[in-house]
Amino acid sequence: MEPVYFDHNATTRIDDAVWEAMLPYFQREFGNASSRHGYGLNARRAIDKARRQVADAAGVQPVQVIFTSGGSEANNLFIRGAADSLKPGNLFISAIEHPCVLKPAQALSRRSCDAWAMHQLTVNASGRVDLDAASNAMQKNKPGLVATMLANNETGVIQDVAHIAESARSHGAYVHTDAIQGLGKIPLDFSALKVHAMTLSAHKIYGPKGAAALIVDKRLLLKPLIYGGGHENGLRSGTENVPAIVGFGVACELAQARMTETAQHVSILRDQLEKGLASMDAVIFGSAAARIPNTCYFALPDIEGDTLVVKLDKAGFAVAAGAACSSVNPGQSHVLNAMQVDPMLARCAVRVSLGRSNTLEQVDSFLRATQHIVAELKQISSLSF
Repeated sequence: MEPVYFDHNATTRIDDAVWEAMLPYFQREFGNASSRHGYGLNARRAIDKARRQVADAAGVQPVQVIFTSGGSEANNLFIRGAADSLKPGNLFISAIEHPCVLKPAQALSRRSCDAWAMHQLTVNASGRVDLDAASNAMQKNKPGLVATMLANNETGVIQDVAHIAESARSHGAYVHTDAIQGLGKIPLDFSALKVHAMTLSAHKIYGPKGAAALIVDKRLLLKPLIYGGGHENGLRSGTENVPAIVGFGVACELAQARMTETAQHVSILRDQLEKGLASMDAVIFGSAAARIPNTCYFALPDIEGDTLVVKLDKAGFAVAAGAACSSVNPGQSHVLNAMQVDPMLARCAVRVSLGRSNTLEQVDSFLRATQHIVAELKQISSLSF
């Protein structure tokens, strides 16, 4: 059996159409987009087209799209760039943010001078930000910066970003959302989210690694992380990665065109998956909340997640024990900790994130393999006593 890939929240295979669009810019159209000759102008036109494609996916103007090397850089550009443009104050982030938001926020709070006071917005047992608690916390400590992700990379739970942003804006705060896991899975509208900045990434939507964007309100004041030739409206200096940016643009266009069809497809797969897992007494994290349609984060009590992931990999199924970014620092998920999940159950967490190439037959095979592995592990456990 061909290995089955069930880890699309970590990354995706480049779509054939994306790859074909990128190819000329590795060799034939190799110009530097800052050059004034024909090669450079062709590269600049390609970037301009990609900027329009990404802007269309976010419902913004092309000038609002700032290309970066990845989502981590884009998130850091907002957190650090906005903080350096403002007087130190209160920084609020949700308790379930990706480490590339959490870590720079923590770094700001540890500054020896000009330190920001970091506060976390709590979530309920379903993984949703507690809106009343958030409003009260910001009323007590006036925010300067607020960041809350649109859809969580582990649970897939969708946040009410617009409600949080509205509350934060009433205090004059800058608001950011990491929308990387939402792009291509649910409709995105920058204005409707009421934020000042939003992060998107290519490699989660069948595009290349090495291309992402920070979408910014035209009035947002940011200081760059990288100084140099003043690329990207002075916010991100450095020669542009033209092939990756071109691929990002095409991936956005395809994701928009296929969103409804893909969402329906993976929803059917997830329903089948969760029905089968329920028969094994699995706990589905975040199932009581609205989620992006491709994500199932579950635990089979007394079966360690890391062990199950390794066994499933040997059986031909690629899944994750939590977030891919945490693979180098294994431990309990901070997302599940924020949801107050029992630590023993949290150790059993496994994430399946489906893609448009997956099938019902693959889901059924996965369920059979999981059932077999669980029975095997339980038998070994019983023999050890």
